[in-house]
Amino acid sequence: MNIFNLLFTAFIFSFILFHSNALNVTHDSRSIIIDGNHRIILSGSIHYPRSTAQMWPDLIRKAKEGGLDAVETYVFWNAHEPTRRQYDFSGNLDLIRFLKTIQDQGLYAILRIGPYTCAEWNYGGFPVWLHNMPGVSLRTKNDVFMNEMKNFTTLIVDMVKKEKLFASQGGNIILAQVENEYGNVMEPYGDEGKSYINWCAQMADSLDIGVPWIMCQQAAPPKPMLETCNGWYCDEYKPKDPNTPKLWTENWTGWFKSWGGADPFRTAEDLAYSVARFFQKGGTLQNYYMYHGGTNFGRTSGGPYITTTYDYNAPLDEYGNLNQPKWGHLKQLHDVLHSIEYILTNGDVKNEKLSNLVMATIYETKEKSSCFLSNTNTKIDANVNFGGINYFVPAWSISILPDCREEAYNTAKVSAQTSLMIKKLNKAEDEPSSLKWMWRPELIESTSVQGRGDVSVNKIVDQKDMANDASDYLWYMTSINVAKDDPMLNGTVTLRVNDTGHVLHAFFNGEYIGSQWSKYGNNNVTYVFERNVNLSLGKNLISLLSVTVGFKNYGPMFDLVGAGITSPIELVLNKNVVKDLSSNKWTYKVGLNGISNKFFDTDCASKSSSKWVSDPIPVDKNFTWYKTTLKAPLGNKPVVVDLLGLGKGMAWVNGHSLGRYWPSYIADKQLCKTETCDYRGRYNDSKCVSKCGEPTQRWYHVPQSFLKDSENTLVLFEEFGGNPSGVQFQTVEIGSVCINTHEGKEVELSCQDRPISKIKFASFGSPQGVCGSFDKSEFDSEVDALSILEKECLGKESCSFKITEEKFGRPSCEVKKLAVEAVCEDFTL
Repeated sequence: MNIFNLLFTAFIFSFILFHSNALNVTHDSRSIIIDGNHRIILSGSIHYPRSTAQMWPDLIRKAKEGGLDAVETYVFWNAHEPTRRQYDFSGNLDLIRFLKTIQDQGLYAILRIGPYTCAEWNYGGFPVWLHNMPGVSLRTKNDVFMNEMKNFTTLIVDMVKKEKLFASQGGNIILAQVENEYGNVMEPYGDEGKSYINWCAQMADSLDIGVPWIMCQQAAPPKPMLETCNGWYCDEYKPKDPNTPKLWTENWTGWFKSWGGADPFRTAEDLAYSVARFFQKGGTLQNYYMYHGGTNFGRTSGGPYITTTYDYNAPLDEYGNLNQPKWGHLKQLHDVLHSIEYILTNGDVKNEKLSNLVMATIYETKEKSSCFLSNTNTKIDANVNFGGINYFVPAWSISILPDCREEAYNTAKVSAQTSLMIKKLNKAEDEPSSLKWMWRPELIESTSVQGRGDVSVNKIVDQKDMANDASDYLWYMTSINVAKDDPMLNGTVTLRVNDTGHVLHAFFNGEYIGSQWSKYGNNNVTYVFERNVNLSLGKNLISLLSVTVGFKNYGPMFDLVGAGITSPIELVLNKNVVKDLSSNKWTYKVGLNGISNKFFDTDCASKSSSKWVSDPIPVDKNFTWYKTTLKAPLGNKPVVVDLLGLGKGMAWVNGHSLGRYWPSYIADKQLCKTETCDYRGRYNDSKCVSKCGEPTQRWYHVPQSFLKDSENTLVLFEEFGGNPSGVQFQTVEIGSVCINTHEGKEVELSCQDRPISKIKFASFGSPQGVCGSFDKSEFDSEVDALSILEKECLGKESCSFKITEEKFGRPSCEVKKLAVEAVCEDFTL
């Protein structure tokens, strides 16, 4: 990509052109100038570690086909520098390869270095070794932290400069970000926070990248930083400096999932409304967060309690499939916005109030004008007259009129197809209907029975400090000697443990006495574990296995929030005599035997195969390893493994971690409301949720690059106890596709790479229902729409047609909608 200049149209910023010494200054703030052309930018976030390198070209191609100009990504410090001054940019962490893949597709890139990211990523992207450095304080004026942050930021900038990827060098990176959403949490840091953010700006500016730096959610940032907005809506957002472009770095396409939480959903209509409204009101750049969410492989999810899936209800789903109708509805919007780009960035603007809360916004040049009609009413549709023409503008919608006369797009009128995705069982040749399992126990005797550890200190230590993020698991062990005259020998004694909200497994004298974990919504609150124990004369051993489910990633001083067990730990006699064990000698051991010895690694597993037992397979037994082999499912469709029936643990395929699993964690039934999801009105993360009373996550992504053509090995570590007999590998694909839209629309039905095998339903008029459950009404046209579409579509991968009365007949009502459901051929039958 040959970009000779890049200039934000704000007079306070000036950039030297890459091939010229001329200084360019302008006073418009509605556009970016690239190659001398005024541009609005539509972008989407794709985080490279949440997908595999093999997925990148397809994801980016689909983003471009969806009408995006740019791809935005974070850079994850803890992934690239897991150990101080030891760097990893291999495989899925190959940042330069990812940026070049974007460039190869002809798209711009936005590089959010941070290096604090948030992103529901473990510890917000900070490496935990940073937290453990002597004298460090994170995200504030602190020399230890700032030196490390500058080192990593400079490393990334130098890597990118070396490859000439900044737009000032002729590359495709048009923006870079330092820090992230600091303005949301800045106040508690006081003057030290203000000094720190000023230092961030000076440090970033000194790196001389030749393109603007941004600071999202940082009102009036230090010059020359640009501020941006994050949220579900940013149409009313105005930068503190009126000459700064109106930039939206995160338009949340849905929301993330938490263990125990419901399934978030944001409608295509509302998302499109937010985008159209933003550009109606002078927006310059809008980025979808996420455009592809992906998967939290390994131990990367933060929160805590963020699920392994990071689908985010994005336009491209977790597996890279088009999430229809969202992807298609937005593509149509992008096409219309691009068609009027010159007028939006160069035209004069005026607003005209119409009836029923409808506002007309007119962008006008000497040659042409384009208009938006917005109805912000959340309930009442509007019929308005504008320029002598009548328009129907549904509630909570925006119509775009490229010539100020004909409606080309309305955010509430979805004509893109809906795709119903289905999961199919593994159809590999000769694959048995159920998998054959082997198992072995997690050897916990040396810790739970013998108390053997690696480090001993006379206090309770925070899990981040001791484990250094090397594992989810940390043993806390101590012993007490009970004399024969100790009253605790004969009374009711309770072990009382304070925990910071993740998982605790407790053992007393080698015997398992129980587990506890925080419930959804309370994962930032310390809970108390209490169990009665029977003390013995002499030595008694207390062994506590603390389990983290991702460290906290957001909030002021989030890095100081404790993890693991906290003081006090007590023995309580008859509910009133308390013996505090906090200052005892505590012995610590990081990790579990099976993880340390890599039971999940195929090479290690084969060397120790004699220790895996075939029969009988235990069920509902905690701390158990399971292993099986299978053939990869046929074809190239996305693959998932169904782990229903298991409790909690981790899964690996051919040594690759699929992440944490927890299908036994059921989404709270009370989170879902009974009313139908309505796109009208402002969205929030509790609106339109579903799947309450079901496992928070049942299916886990197995990327094709993790699989081999020959035998594949699945290894599970089951922490709580479950039954692996129901585990199945499945593929994800389109089952059927639907159209449900009005007369006059040109529509397409597409099964992508498979032919349409059946038209299941078709009717024109006022058909009822939704995709998968359509019904005719008594007012529908008598013309056989099904037969018409059978002739046009059967056997084809896609078919396009216009919805007209001439084609489908005249219904006996004013409503003129076509509803169609087509079934995609199943090659595996």
